[in-house]
Amino acid sequence: MTILVFEERRPRMHTFPKRLKEARKRAGLSQEALGRAAGLDEMSASTRMNRYELGKRVPDPELVKRIAAVLNLPAAYFYAVKDEEAELLAMFHRLSPEDRIKVVAFASRLDFARR
Repeated sequence: MTILVFEERRPRMHTFPKRLKEARKRAGLSQEALGRAAGLDEMSASTRMNRYELGKRVPDPELVKRIAAVLNLPAAYFYAVKDEEAELLAMFHRLSPEDRIKVVAFASRLDFARR
């Protein structure tokens, strides 16, 4: 006799939907406003953004780039699994080109010191 045991599991929020929702809310935009600003059709913008945030659909890479541009984030932000990495990507994206060079040089020194 086989007994099946079912575990109750909370739905796991995947990285992209989680990052998208957090970034949209932090920007103070509705799903419709973000979708429209990213170039989605006015009639379907809210529905499509909702599906992306729920993880029911995945936007194509070009749309992710447009969404990222509206939110002033790099597209890679939405795929960073760890929160610290996502925040570093967001901060780095907002730096001036001169400050980016400084950050890379500093990180290189840290990495070299570990060897």
